[in-house]
Amino acid sequence: MNGNEKLERALEKKAFGYDAEEVVEEYVSEDGEMKLVRRKVTKKNVAPDVTALKMLLDGEREISEMSDEELSWEKERLLKMLAEKGGEN
Repeated sequence: MNGNEKLERALEKKAFGYDAEEVVEEYVSEDGEMKLVRRKVTKKNVAPDVTALKMLLDGEREISEMSDEELSWEKERLLKMLAEKGGEN
């Protein structure tokens, strides 16, 4: 995956929202060793971002301007995105 694809995937993730885990760990020093005394895992939902969604929409080309190869690629990309979103529900 090249840099542009990584940026596009990150933008899509932010545009559509995602679930994330936050881990907080507390340690104490005991006999010169650090020991874990508490670990808290919080799951949170990051809401979709309208600005990121607008950037995605503004960046898309008109269908009439796309070549057959670009249309095929876009079709596969959208089908993959739908399959991933369907698997999350």
